[in-house]
Amino acid sequence: MINETAPCEVRMSLLPLSYSSLLIIHAGSTLLMTGVIWVIQLVHYPLFAQVGASGYEGYQTEHMRRITWLVGPLMLTEAGATLWLFKVASSPHLQSAFIGLFLLGVIWLSTATLQVPAHSKLTSAWDPSAHQRLVWTNWIRTLAWSARSLIALSLL
Repeated sequence: MINETAPCEVRMSLLPLSYSSLLIIHAGSTLLMTGVIWVIQLVHYPLFAQVGASGYEGYQTEHMRRITWLVGPLMLTEAGATLWLFKVASSPHLQSAFIGLFLLGVIWLSTATLQVPAHSKLTSAWDPSAHQRLVWTNWIRTLAWSARSLIALSLL
């Protein structure tokens, strides 16, 4: 007999992680990435313009090296939890899981096609237009992660 108050328990029964634990991992990684992206958007990226052209190449390279150690594991954890959640979710969570997965796709696509190329251009020299493009296009990720956080919290 299926318990209607816990619609995903049956589908999770063969997995070593409980549905509640999955929701916590999903929400935790999403909320952490949302906090990181807001700090990057409002503080970190705008301050790139203050570094100065003479040392900028090294600064940008070091930024990319250091930030990867923070966001890489978080983004991979979030992606895994999101995919897993979408796979096991059933009504009433399926629609929210789908929207969350779609938004994560937007984030990863934006990262690959907009932010990474801007960062790569900035590793060769300070470029005000690449910097401006980085700051403006990063709003896509900032807003998508913010929406994902609302979804993750609603799922809890």
